[in-house]
Amino acid sequence: MTTMEERPLLLVIATGMQVYREYLFRSISTRFRIHLFHVAEPTWERQYLSGWTVVPSTLDGPAMARAVRALDGVGGVLCWDEGRIHAASYVAEALGLRNGDPAVVWRLRDKAQTRAALDAAGVPQPRSVPVRTLEQALAAAERVGYPAVLKPRGLGASLGVVKVRDAADLRDRFAFTRDTKAPDPVVYAGDEPVLVEQCVTGEEISVDSVVQDGKVIPLFVARKVVGYPPYAEEIGHYVDAADPLLTDPDLLQTLQDTHAALGFQDGWTHSEFMLTGTGPQVIEVNGRLGGDMIPYLGMLATGVDPGLAAAAAACGLPPEVTAGRAEVTGIRFFYVAEDDTVIGSAAFEESSLPARIEQTTVVVTPGAVVSPPPKGTVWGRVAFAIAGGGSIEECRAALDAAGDALRLTPLQAAGPAVSPAPDDTPVTPR
Repeated sequence: MTTMEERPLLLVIATGMQVYREYLFRSISTRFRIHLFHVAEPTWERQYLSGWTVVPSTLDGPAMARAVRALDGVGGVLCWDEGRIHAASYVAEALGLRNGDPAVVWRLRDKAQTRAALDAAGVPQPRSVPVRTLEQALAAAERVGYPAVLKPRGLGASLGVVKVRDAADLRDRFAFTRDTKAPDPVVYAGDEPVLVEQCVTGEEISVDSVVQDGKVIPLFVARKVVGYPPYAEEIGHYVDAADPLLTDPDLLQTLQDTHAALGFQDGWTHSEFMLTGTGPQVIEVNGRLGGDMIPYLGMLATGVDPGLAAAAAACGLPPEVTAGRAEVTGIRFFYVAEDDTVIGSAAFEESSLPARIEQTTVVVTPGAVVSPPPKGTVWGRVAFAIAGGGSIEECRAALDAAGDALRLTPLQAAGPAVSPAPDDTPVTPR
């Protein structure tokens, strides 16, 4: 039996929200020692850690690279926070570890650089033009054609993404995309914060993959559900362990070509594609584990542990990627109906939940002020439910029932407590 001292030492940069990321710490701590770099003393994380360092900022890669010199025996660096993966790459570079090339990680963070690299390699993707002003956006839209998609250059979770029908629509919505901010500042060379992109249609999916020495191994395909058009709020996902896309030659080749074009050699990626009538087209690539509990859905569906696989890849160890079961899982996020709703109470009525529901989680507390998209986006979610079953249809029915079982009492609101679920279909323009 491996003793605690013999386990590889993994440095984790930041944590993320407990409800969305604790499962990773729980798994990783069973086989790795975890040292955490964070801006505050750990709380819920402490039970999973062998040590921690409080640093002034987890966005300052060079400073963390200097701080890591005080640690001995670090075998890998792992970060799953989109705003911090670039900073984490400086730490890995300082230690001579995998995924330690800040230029490569920045190429993924900066979607304009992603587009340029894929275009040079001939990888299929929507046409895309980075712009700074409304006038530039109008000219770019004439080039890519209407309808077009406005997208922030470096945000995640579909923040700020909106489809525009024509020039008048673009004029109305350009400021929404330009002014959408993440909690962490992002600065780009050239100061062109918005991408104007061709609107390609089909079914949108994501693929979580482990990558070692340039070889891409797809583990989970998630069928994305997007609501609140013309915005692109991700309201749910479905993962099928037996998804035929996991062996689809066109998708697998595009996935491999994408990583080669971007120069990504080691680590974990969350890649998004639109399955069009002419084949898969790359929407974006993130150099981290997927959000929205997608890797957790994958673990429930396949038995492959994403935390352990990602930790192994970071340390240059062979990840365990053989599926041990074959099920279908799904998640749905719930929102209030009105902007600036003050939450009184929120809970699921347990007696009304079907057996297929694996988990329900309320993510708001009494007194919280939340809004639906587009104002609320990810932070407007009040709860989520996870279901398992033999098919997407079974999961969808269970999640419908979970929505009916959610009891939300607002302290102030102008309308119904919970908005009805948008059309639950994985086909969306983007």
